[in-house]
Parts: sequence; C-alpha cells; structure tokens
Amino acid sequence: MTYIIGETATYEEKTRDLCEAILEDPKLKAAFADIESFLANDIAKDAFSAMQQKGEELQAKQQAGMELTAGEVEEFNKLREGVESNQEARAFLEAQEQMHQVQTTVNSWVGMTMELGRVPTEEDFKASGESCGTG
Repeated sequence: MTYIIGETATYEEKTRDLCEAILEDPKLKAAFADIESFLANDIAKDAFSAMQQKGEELQAKQQAGMELTAGEVEEFNKLREGVESNQEARAFLEAQEQMHQVQTTVNSWVGMTMELGRVPTEEDFKASGESCGTG
C-alpha cells in the first residue's frame, strides 16, 4: 500500500492513541515524577551510580571465574543499603520497574497479536506460558 505524504495508517493512529493513554495513566505519571525527582538529586544519583558501578565490577569478576571477597560483598551491600535508604533513589528503582512492566505488557500483547492474527485472550497467554500483564 502506498501512502500519500501526511497520511497515516490506522495502526499508526491507534498506536499513537495507545501511547497517549499510557502517558495518562496515574501510576506512570507518578513514575515519571519520581524519575525527574531522582535526576534532580545529586546525592541520590551518586549513591545509585556507586552501587551500580560496584555491582558491575563484582559481576565482571564473577564472570571471569574469580571469587568475591567478603569485603567486596559487604561494600556492595552497604552501597545498596544507601540507595534503599534514599527516598528518591528507591522511588527511581520502583519507577524503573513500573516502566519495565508497562513495556513488557505492551510488547507481549502486540507480539501475541502479530503471532495469532487476532487479539489474544488471557487463555492464549496462559497456553504460551507468557504473562498478559494483567493482575
């Protein structure tokens, strides 16, 4: 099918509508606000960055077949506790999880629709072993 410049396909319009609906969800609005709050807080960002960097170092060490020392694990745990005790950093982690859940749900529904050639049911998701993202 050939489109005239400026013409959009129905699925593009519906996808845009879906995106607008997602952005209007109160939980996601709160998640976006939590992310903005985190990004404005240098202490929270530094704590999160230090924890993430140490986690990556330890993971690389494990993947290289090296054992972690008790001191390294303790250092990481202290960094993690620092992040968990910081309201903005904790809210940021929760917001990331919320965003991931939405993305997973949308991807599951669209993928299953393309696979089946129809809108899937909850039974379709159960049969495939995938989550439909509800509940």
